[in-house]
Amino acid sequence: MGTKGYLLKNGTVLTMDSVLGSYRQADVLMDGSRIEQIGPNLHVSEHDYETIDATGMIILPGLVDTHRHVWESLVRTAGTNWSLPVYLQNLYYGGLGSRLRPEDSYIANLLGALEALDSGVTTLLDWSMPYSPEHTDELIRGLQESGMRAVFALGVNGETEYWNRESRLVLSDDVYRVKKQYFASNDQLLTLGLAIRGPEFSHWDTTVKEIGIARELDAVCSMHIGFGNWGAADHSVTRLYEAGLLGSDLNMVHGNKMSADEYRMLADAGASLSVTPEVEMMMGHGYPATGFFMEQGGMPALGVDVVTSTAGEMFTQMKFALQAERARVNEEIIASGNMPGELNVQAAQALEMATTAGARALKLDHRIGQLKPGYEADLIMIRTSDLNVLPVIDPIGAVVQFAQPSNVENVFVAGRAVKRNGQLVGVDLERVRKLALQSREYLAEQYTFTDADRVVYS
Repeated sequence: MGTKGYLLKNGTVLTMDSVLGSYRQADVLMDGSRIEQIGPNLHVSEHDYETIDATGMIILPGLVDTHRHVWESLVRTAGTNWSLPVYLQNLYYGGLGSRLRPEDSYIANLLGALEALDSGVTTLLDWSMPYSPEHTDELIRGLQESGMRAVFALGVNGETEYWNRESRLVLSDDVYRVKKQYFASNDQLLTLGLAIRGPEFSHWDTTVKEIGIARELDAVCSMHIGFGNWGAADHSVTRLYEAGLLGSDLNMVHGNKMSADEYRMLADAGASLSVTPEVEMMMGHGYPATGFFMEQGGMPALGVDVVTSTAGEMFTQMKFALQAERARVNEEIIASGNMPGELNVQAAQALEMATTAGARALKLDHRIGQLKPGYEADLIMIRTSDLNVLPVIDPIGAVVQFAQPSNVENVFVAGRAVKRNGQLVGVDLERVRKLALQSREYLAEQYTFTDADRVVYS
């Protein structure tokens, strides 16, 4: 007979709950899929629970990535020199995305989800653009097999007729099949979201209809908005506000070029903003909106976005969000003839963006994003004995500014161990590698990149 769960002993616990706070040394009891107790010196029957020595570990909620195109893991490293237009030309609008077979979609999402879990990301939103129902099924299968928690945000494919301001094409009716077949309950690991084009990439009537479909299906509704040349003068958030459409179920992505009033509208409505700081700074979206949103009462969530161009882990995104915002304000202070005092954004706020704010953006904050009794046991354990972390004075600072994926020792999703002792559990990595390389070689035969001088495949 198996154990009921796990008892993590003597770790530093960052609950991310304002009432419980943090513990320099405490235990965490996981009973089945949920957290049962947190506190020092918990005692349970050794026959009922497996005890894990957490001495020298930081225990915290699993990280939440609120915006990622997971299938792009299959062509990772291809886009390290791509601007946004070059990226779109290569990946969509007749590019690589249209060449995927259903079996490629499966291994792409499995590979990307495993990368996320290995780095301590226990939940992500997969912003998907499948080309057929068969592709949709295989993308979902990849996520299911990984064992991670995810919002599968279903959108339209990446062909140009869908992505222009006059497009009246609405999401396929296949969304109703997908909801019935895979997402009958919102209590499961995988839940449904919609990845809509929004008012800057489709006709206004289409946006209204697609938001309505999301609400009919009780699904998070995510859209790219307010960035690059598209968002500079569109005032899309104002239009949504005036139409009475803003709400906590809307997730805006990027938002670099919005007005202060629009950030306030989002914050007041409880809508979320996903900032993907590294990719935005690299590809030409605009300056990350982290501080602009915070100044108007919001707390942004974070995302990796395109794994063609950067690794699928969240430690880097926390650092980028933090330092980009600090640099922006520091430059203003220096320009005034002064020097900064206390920095304007704290490491604890960056960790909040990657945990509780992310859970709230995905409408999962009643289940994850914090460690407290009754919540699902999505948590990670970070070694502090590694040379890049040791010794720890500030545990939150250690996670945000020093930790990296190699420091993640254990990962649990809904109380199930998916990584133990630094290794993924129950994963045939050789099979995953083999399938991923086969799909990569297939895609290499199907498509030539626009920057052809650069060797992408060997």
